[in-house]
Amino acid sequence: MAVLEATAVKSPSGTRARGQARPPRLRGSRPQWGLHIAAVVLVLVGLGPYIFMLTTSFKDNQQFAESYWLPAFPLRFENFATAWTQISPYLLASVIVAAGSIVAIVAISLVTGFVLARYRFVGRTFFFTMVAALMMIPGIASLIPLFVMVKDMGLINTYLVLMIPHISGGIVLGTILMKTFIEGIPQTLFDAAQLDGAGGVRIFASIMLPLSLPVVGTVGLITVNGVWNDFFWPLLTITQNELRTASVGLLFFQSQSGTNYGPMFAGYLLASIPLVLLFTFLSKYFLAGVQGGLPGSH
Repeated sequence: MAVLEATAVKSPSGTRARGQARPPRLRGSRPQWGLHIAAVVLVLVGLGPYIFMLTTSFKDNQQFAESYWLPAFPLRFENFATAWTQISPYLLASVIVAAGSIVAIVAISLVTGFVLARYRFVGRTFFFTMVAALMMIPGIASLIPLFVMVKDMGLINTYLVLMIPHISGGIVLGTILMKTFIEGIPQTLFDAAQLDGAGGVRIFASIMLPLSLPVVGTVGLITVNGVWNDFFWPLLTITQNELRTASVGLLFFQSQSGTNYGPMFAGYLLASIPLVLLFTFLSKYFLAGVQGGLPGSH
């Protein structure tokens, strides 16, 4: 018995006693290889088409036929010069449409969100509910009435006809994000400004606008993404080649280049670079604006 009792006592160095149960392993201490493998697979699936587009843009037709998946040498850098000559007007049109849409959406949604968040008036909740309800209406439902309206107004083949759908749809989401974000700004800042004699315009320009830059960037990125990927509306309303945006222009560039895959994929790559750069360098501001503009995120 004395021997058994002695073995049940821990040694001075802290060695676990004989017969004592092992301490439970902390959850998450073992590498979660399954999650890591799943994440790698998702990344490869997402980047796979882009990598294929990148490698193909440096090939001619013969290299494309002989080496379908792998890079081929020598690299055909002249494909990018050919593609840039063809798609640069389309990229310029997309930039003009995106810039005009962003300015209109940010200006209107900022003012609307500020009024709905900081002023109390009859029907405020009703108006915001109606704005939020507009998100439930699918865009395809207003396609034919909108086309008839812009055609009667003589806006076909103008930059304005390309901006109207983005502005009308962006204001709805922008107002919701702006209002929710502004409601998260401490009221003491506005009260202190009012005690100093600042009016509504001064409060808007000096306090609310600088603090709302993350959500402004979020609205801007969403708008640019929408303009860059919009295809059916520009195809329906624009017939002049110099007014076509990137998505529609690439379709016509594909028909012009025929089966010349190198310049065609180089054009796709050049058209995607602006979005890649924007989301690479501004992603943290985008996430900050989305998290700050969603209910319950403060």
